[in-house]
Amino acid sequence: MTSATANVPTASASRYLQQLCKHWAHKLEVEFTPEAGTVRFPDGLTTLKAGPAALTVTVEAQDAATVERLKQVVASHLDRFAFREAALAFDWA
Repeated sequence: MTSATANVPTASASRYLQQLCKHWAHKLEVEFTPEAGTVRFPDGLTTLKAGPAALTVTVEAQDAATVERLKQVVASHLDRFAFREAALAFDWA
């Protein structure tokens, strides 16, 4: 299993977590609370944790190419939800 994690600085972490989970809940298996969430893609898993100053996002998949694709999918969706803020900073590690 390959993974990548990013800490995304934002004061709206819980709001973005919930928006993202609700957005995908109609077509994917999703579980969430205001503090944490998981989204099961057919080929990977995304875990979200909301803190007071950042949203921690972890993507996991069987191979590096799928992790890279999921990083882009998650980041692009979060950037759309955060349109009122400047572009969010994803420091993937």
